[in-house]
Amino acid sequence: MQDNKSEDFKRELGLLDGTMLVVGSMIGSGIFIVSADIARQVGSAGWLTLIWLISGIITMIAAVSYGELSAMFPKAGGQYVYLKEAYNKLIAFLYGWSFFAVIQTGTIAAVGVGFSKFAAYLVPPLSDENVLYELGAFKLNAAQIVSIITIVLLTYINSRGVKNSKILQTVLTVIKILSLFGLIIFGFILAAKAEIWNANWADAWSTRSFNTDSGSWMPIGGTALITGISAAMVGSLFSSDAWVGVTFIAGEIKNPKRNVGLSLFLGTFIVTVIYVLTNLMYLAVIPLDEIATAKSDRVAVVASQYTFGDMGTIIIAVMIMISTFACNNGLIMAGARVYYTMAKDGLFLKKAAELNDASVPAWALWVQCVWASILCLTGKYGDLLDFVIIIVLIFYILTIYGIFILRKKMPDVERPYKAFGYPFLPLLYIVIASAICVSLLFTKFSTCGWGVLIMLTGIPVYYLTKPKE
Repeated sequence: MQDNKSEDFKRELGLLDGTMLVVGSMIGSGIFIVSADIARQVGSAGWLTLIWLISGIITMIAAVSYGELSAMFPKAGGQYVYLKEAYNKLIAFLYGWSFFAVIQTGTIAAVGVGFSKFAAYLVPPLSDENVLYELGAFKLNAAQIVSIITIVLLTYINSRGVKNSKILQTVLTVIKILSLFGLIIFGFILAAKAEIWNANWADAWSTRSFNTDSGSWMPIGGTALITGISAAMVGSLFSSDAWVGVTFIAGEIKNPKRNVGLSLFLGTFIVTVIYVLTNLMYLAVIPLDEIATAKSDRVAVVASQYTFGDMGTIIIAVMIMISTFACNNGLIMAGARVYYTMAKDGLFLKKAAELNDASVPAWALWVQCVWASILCLTGKYGDLLDFVIIIVLIFYILTIYGIFILRKKMPDVERPYKAFGYPFLPLLYIVIASAICVSLLFTKFSTCGWGVLIMLTGIPVYYLTKPKE
């Protein structure tokens, strides 16, 4: 009986739901804080805006390229399935292994911690300074407990069926989009000052980096500039990531051959517009030095205080809590579908291939919940983001190159949608993303190197665990 039931995903998600999943999963806490780090690395309004714009454009190129793959293989598992079809089970397994070990669970943990940071803004006892338990070097704090509670709650909601999580995702994401546009519009109307805007743009393309120890700016060029740009792009690319989640739930989307690709394009386009406008608002309201030195990098809090006065802090805290909650709902919903598809191929724990009475992979959801909760306890989420971004980019490059492979390997398969700008735009993405990967390995080897190592440890695991043919 189990096998009959386990094929039975319900197609309950329309184009709006798919688009809201993309937008909701992409916008977490990054746009509220990452601009401070970018400003410190490159030191000018032009470069700050350009880095967000480039990140948005290459994300959109990747997303519309994935549209071809999602229309060819409109089933649960998304990127894992595309890698298996283009390459082999080993490459697909390495993706799934990295996805479970770090990519999805590490992101869920980091977003959960983002939620708790801003919850502590409203309720101070929930902060990470409130240590509840100590054992040697290990410290358990209130923020970690809050993060874990949100992950458990969202896992429970998702285990009750896709309809509940769909409604939650769409409602929270609409609130998130409206509140971000509200922040942008009110920022321009109430707090923008011509002298700040003109001062920020007076020297728009001179590159310099901010030394936090001395509190001074240093001009940069050549290798230092490339290092600065690649370090700055980690944050903007991470803030633009997680759009791929809609491909994982293709088995639950109505008319997936049309709606998955369209959701990818609309979602990444909406987020790119929001991100660029938000940064232009920051530059109209806050002097660049203040963007670079915002307390705890909370640029949005500074902008909101200029716009709404003392109430601004509370407004932003509530916005980020809604934003990160919706973001994690999307991540949790999408992630479990990858483990489900891997388990179907005999490459993950067998129980993950089962659907519950609500037609969702509940067991896979709870395994993901447990590991993400453990990662919350490590306290190493900053490093986790570096681990994640390098592996994510490697697999995006492989997947987009897979389009070229599949055009040769399966020339006659129906392609209801073809990659926009093929072959030039997919090739452009591969070149830019490869350059960023190489630069990251040189500049952040201590963390990105670990990311690559985690991925490579999957090779012996694959050969030890794969089912006998």
